[in-house]
Amino acid sequence: MAANERKTIDLEQGWEIMQKGIMKLKNILEGLPETGISSEEYMTLYTTVYNMCNQKPPHDYSQQLYDKYRESLEEYLMSTVLPSLREKHDEFMLRELVKRWLNHKVMVRWLSHFFYYLDRSFIAKRSLPPLNEVGLTCFRELIDQGREGKQIDRTLLKNILDIFLEIGMGKMDYYENDFEAALLKDSAAYYSCKASGWISEEDSCPDYMLKAEECLKQEKYRISHYLHFSSEPKLLEKVQYELWSVYASRLFGKEYSGYHALLTDHKVENLARMVRVFSKVPTFLDPLANILKQYITEEGTALVKQAEEAAGRKKANKKDVGLWQQIFMRKVIELHAKYVAFVNERFQNHIIFHKALREAFEALCNKGVDGSSIADLLATFCDNILRKGSSEKLSDEDIEETLEKVVKLLTYINDKDLFTEFYRKKLARRLLFDMSANDDHERSMLMKLKHQFGVQFTLKMEGMVKDMMLAKENQTSFEEYVSNNPNANPGIDLTVTVLTTGFWPSYKSFGLNLPAEMVKCVEVFREFYQIKTKHRKLTWIYSLGTCNIIGKFEPKTMDLIVTTYQASALLLFNSCDRLSYSEIKIQLNLTDDDVVRLLHSLSCAKYKILKKEPNTKSIAPTDHFEFNSKFTDKMRRIKIHLPPVDGKKKVIEDVHKDRRYAIDASIVRIMKSRKVLGHQQLVMECIEQLRHMFKPDPKAIKKRIEDLITRDYLDRDKDNPILFRYLA
Repeated sequence: MAANERKTIDLEQGWEIMQKGIMKLKNILEGLPETGISSEEYMTLYTTVYNMCNQKPPHDYSQQLYDKYRESLEEYLMSTVLPSLREKHDEFMLRELVKRWLNHKVMVRWLSHFFYYLDRSFIAKRSLPPLNEVGLTCFRELIDQGREGKQIDRTLLKNILDIFLEIGMGKMDYYENDFEAALLKDSAAYYSCKASGWISEEDSCPDYMLKAEECLKQEKYRISHYLHFSSEPKLLEKVQYELWSVYASRLFGKEYSGYHALLTDHKVENLARMVRVFSKVPTFLDPLANILKQYITEEGTALVKQAEEAAGRKKANKKDVGLWQQIFMRKVIELHAKYVAFVNERFQNHIIFHKALREAFEALCNKGVDGSSIADLLATFCDNILRKGSSEKLSDEDIEETLEKVVKLLTYINDKDLFTEFYRKKLARRLLFDMSANDDHERSMLMKLKHQFGVQFTLKMEGMVKDMMLAKENQTSFEEYVSNNPNANPGIDLTVTVLTTGFWPSYKSFGLNLPAEMVKCVEVFREFYQIKTKHRKLTWIYSLGTCNIIGKFEPKTMDLIVTTYQASALLLFNSCDRLSYSEIKIQLNLTDDDVVRLLHSLSCAKYKILKKEPNTKSIAPTDHFEFNSKFTDKMRRIKIHLPPVDGKKKVIEDVHKDRRYAIDASIVRIMKSRKVLGHQQLVMECIEQLRHMFKPDPKAIKKRIEDLITRDYLDRDKDNPILFRYLA
């Protein structure tokens, strides 16, 4: 025999060596008197496995060692571990189970070291389960036979549940199937019984919710301390379902404590608890959101009814008709702010409640109130806040907060273009007549609107503000021009504001016959402007002008602040003591409507600068007028108001005209891109493009399509009449 040849180890001989090491390991784990495994003993066991696996057939015992490894584990579990578990009960059995599991992991780890070479060579080549997995599988079989017990202290229970997770080796099957399924089933039965008891005790809705919330809190506590985190959504959903599903209608409908009662009495915390407790129950949120929507709608409808009744009383008593509008819009804004806070803070900011809120306010904000649209009322509300002499005395912070709320409310209005036109009209008056209380607030509002609705929304209004800034520079240049050209002096102080036509609302520009005193003013400024800008045409809008004139009355001389129309009429009496209605109309070159409005403000209103014959409260074409030399007032400076023409109808007409242009442009853009498109698709895409400003009527779109066909922008397909082609 050669010196380097190894002696063949028989299976019985080799396994006897391995059994001694395994037995010593078992004794250590069982707490029997035994010395630790030395490095020499470990190397002997490792070398024995190595040699038995590397012997030539038929003495390669790899398979036999693999089988005996499993048999030795099974024998230990069946003969030692299982009997020790069966001897104990209740909490002591669970504690023993934890101890045995920890020992088992130690044993598997050591045996894996002893049989390491077997694991690395034979098992890897044969694709067999690793030795570590074989050990865990054995313990899993033990758990299937010996699992019993009830909930005890959380540390112990967590250790028990960790076993389910660890024997799954990264998978949740054993935890979910052997433990979690039973937990969910038992929890459902338990809380079904609980809910039945609470209902039978006639608990109020808030009391019921309080108990339910406490139950959910305890379940979350259990999950955080000893259940796997994956159980949380399943367990909470099961608990919420059992506490809510069967008794939802009874809880909602309780007369003095149900959902309607909580909303009516503003029991915010109870409402919030209801949402917190049952927010995960699919059948709960929909009816709750519907009730919220219904309640907001009822409150909004009540506000509309109050406003219309107030408007009727104001008209009947001939009092300030605009006051009810301001009160109504303030209440709507406060209503919106209240329910936004409810949804955000108390209803967990849930999307389904935001949807209910949006639908309720869309319905409210797109209905008329006493003949006025919300778009009109909202623009008027803003005007009252932003102009001098506002009826609402607000701090700067309150104004900013209110404007922010206005912009949020505006998002619900379909006809945003109508709001824009009304707002622009009122902004023009504030800018032109120096009625803005604060320029910073004006700019802030435009920034809020631009941020919410885009650049195009405020483009014209920002142009108006820029015009006013340029007007100041222009006025400075004009004054320098006059001072440097004595012959160009108009004889009176003149301030001219040049407006860009495309930015400002459209105004009537009738050819008012100016008094001689004013004619030179116009000519001087025209000469100045032509020098500065040769390619622009000036169109004078006298209806927007104001004048300061001196009235020499017998009691005293007074300063009169009047419009250009009023000044032109009064200056006629410098050369005539008495004028008829017809003479005034001809000399001023105004329409009957304007003459009536003008003369009424001077002879029938608060300040009677002219005497009228006959002395009635209305203007007739047969009337005659004289200068009232005996007029006096306690003030030395008075402003004579000229009632503005009701521009609401014109604003609406202008908006509808602009909509036609917008629809035309949208259709052309779409067809230019798509070339060929069916009628329904074209209408849908047109609505989508324009919905940020207004909601186009499909009938109006159809009418514009027909018009574009007649103007050769589109062509109707000969074979398919609802198919259109773009004509390049």
